[in-house]
Amino acid sequence: MLKKIAIELGHVQKTLLLPLWGRAVETQRPEPLLIDKTALEIINQIDYDFSTLTVKLSEISQKGWIARSLSIDQVTNCFLKKYPRATVVNLGCGLDTTFDRIDNGSVYWYDVDLPDVIELRRKFIRENDRRKFIVGSIFEDEWFQNLHIEDNILFIAAGVLYYFKSEDVQGVFKKIADHFPESEMIFDASSPLGIKMANKMVIKNSGWGEQSFLNWGLSDAQNLQLWDNRIEVLEEYPMFKNMKKEFKNKFWAFISDVFKMQYIVHLKFKNI
Repeated sequence: MLKKIAIELGHVQKTLLLPLWGRAVETQRPEPLLIDKTALEIINQIDYDFSTLTVKLSEISQKGWIARSLSIDQVTNCFLKKYPRATVVNLGCGLDTTFDRIDNGSVYWYDVDLPDVIELRRKFIRENDRRKFIVGSIFEDEWFQNLHIEDNILFIAAGVLYYFKSEDVQGVFKKIADHFPESEMIFDASSPLGIKMANKMVIKNSGWGEQSFLNWGLSDAQNLQLWDNRIEVLEEYPMFKNMKKEFKNKFWAFISDVFKMQYIVHLKFKNI
């Protein structure tokens, strides 16, 4: 029998287990919207009682992780069609496996996260010539010099930015705009109401403390353009726009999209 791998993570890093579990569960459905074999392999290897995390989770939480992955996959694939040898930087990567789903054979991919997460990541996922791990903080820019760049750059931040304060997120955007003009970014956001509901429905129901609470709520993506005139919002995607038929209870998916409780933002850092 394969020996299970024990994990030791901080309060915020623990939340990386939830979307991993969500993708693994979806993969096992008869007609999955998303197939993530790597997520399923990791879940089967981790020595962790996932029932303590998932017993009280709502349907919309699990579907939200799938919808986010589908949107990010779509935007990334479109980006790589325009820039086949692009560099993609996955900020706060956790145990994300987007690379395994979208690799075009020429993209340069960097997964960035804190030391304990990268250490865990190395137990399940291997680096190669085009896929590298970077130990670092998304609030630092020293590691920028380690990026191999031949074409344009896409930054991904999935399930990351709303854990921090608004001024911290602004700092991340400014550093990217300073160093990589014309680069693009895709991330998921939540309105202030969405933040409140997520802390109640997901974090508390998972038995974690306030250290894992979400912080930054974004009521309208257009407000990001007030932060810096180099930020251009290319598009917003309602999280469940094309998924409502997948819900047993469609009401909450409808409410989420109307009040922007969860949505996807695609932006560009203009060269001015």
